[in-house]
Amino acid sequence: MKKHSARVAPLSACNSPVLTLTKVEGEDRIRENVVGTTDAQSAGAAAGAESGSNRRKLHCCIRVTTVQVRKALWGVAMVICVCSSWAGSTQLAKLTFKQFDAPFTLTWFATSWNCLFFPLYYFGHVCKSPERQTPRQRFRECCRFFGDDGLTPKVFLTKIAPFGLLWILTNYLYLQALRKINTTDVSALFCCNKAFVFLLSWIVLRDRFMGVRCLDVCSKAGDLGQIVAAILAIAGIVMMTYADGFHSHSVIGITLVVASASMSALYKVLFKMVLGSAKFGEAALFLSIVGSANFVFLSFVPVILYFSHVEYIGSLGDIPWAYLCGVAGLQFAFNVLVNFGIAITYPTLISIGIVLSVPVNAMVDLYTCEINFNTVRLIAVFIIFLGFLMLLLPEDWDQCIIQLSTKLRKRDEPAESSGEVGTTTGLNWRGRARTSMSTFAH
Repeated sequence: MKKHSARVAPLSACNSPVLTLTKVEGEDRIRENVVGTTDAQSAGAAAGAESGSNRRKLHCCIRVTTVQVRKALWGVAMVICVCSSWAGSTQLAKLTFKQFDAPFTLTWFATSWNCLFFPLYYFGHVCKSPERQTPRQRFRECCRFFGDDGLTPKVFLTKIAPFGLLWILTNYLYLQALRKINTTDVSALFCCNKAFVFLLSWIVLRDRFMGVRCLDVCSKAGDLGQIVAAILAIAGIVMMTYADGFHSHSVIGITLVVASASMSALYKVLFKMVLGSAKFGEAALFLSIVGSANFVFLSFVPVILYFSHVEYIGSLGDIPWAYLCGVAGLQFAFNVLVNFGIAITYPTLISIGIVLSVPVNAMVDLYTCEINFNTVRLIAVFIIFLGFLMLLLPEDWDQCIIQLSTKLRKRDEPAESSGEVGTTTGLNWRGRARTSMSTFAH
């Protein structure tokens, strides 16, 4: 079964090819001049062949460039949508607690919206796929993701229910943290879950932990960057705790959001270890089952919390349904964008949209609540932000830099030789060399 790592590895950056369109055209012109000096008839045939080959290469490069530009434009829109949905759900949840202080009920209500994942996916399948299947056929095909027997009670208890609990814990702890501290600190600290994923992949998946010492300096740079990013995340958590002077509410809130980030990281790593990687339909079915199971099996918990006055409200009319639906809808939109966004853009851009929600929340907090942006808090946010961005780097980023520097050196060498030729044959060659170099540089 062909699978991809969209669900559990959103930070795997796509290495797009480097297009050197102008360089190809320059090489073809040189070849044409050499052939033209030998024989006129062969020059015409060679020029025609070169022209046809050049047109094919140009068509291919333009097509690739168009695809990349389209993905980049979709990526900009995706960054804005991911940032808006994540920051909007966080701010709206903070406002909801002023009227309806029930974090678990809000978690249960928002998670129940996951039932819409598979119907939404099937609607897209009907619109886009040339071979349309019935809902039952598509359901059975996606159930193969859980094994040859499909979706059985054993599979549900061992491969779905634990992830449903981790999902509930992640969102519940995140909402509890919003009741204690401001949204800027919560969103910044939650970005540490990428560093926790990296650390847990070492511990649970044993992903290249012991082999780091055996690598040379160049190949060690990728792992070293991820290690530094994890250290920065931990340092940011400590500094964020110190920013408010270790008060009880601050320490409790930071502990809750760090626990939420840890549950999110554990969810991703265990998903990779137990289920592997999922296709779009398989991920949609999985999330729909999680939402349905939450609605069916955990509906009694909000009722118990209501009658025990833990999450109590006077009447149903006092419940801010608009806020609840707003939070649930924004979280659902965020999960749709994160899980299915790689179909139209690069995964790295989706992750950038998540981290950009931190300054957005900071701007909102600056004008809506009394928050003290002291030096320690700003440094802590910057350190976490930097660690998150370092984890977005591809594993071979050091090799890419070495290759880029090598190409730049090779690019400068022909420029010097062509300049020397120009001094002996006349000003036209010098001007042509400069023109070709400026075009190639751009």
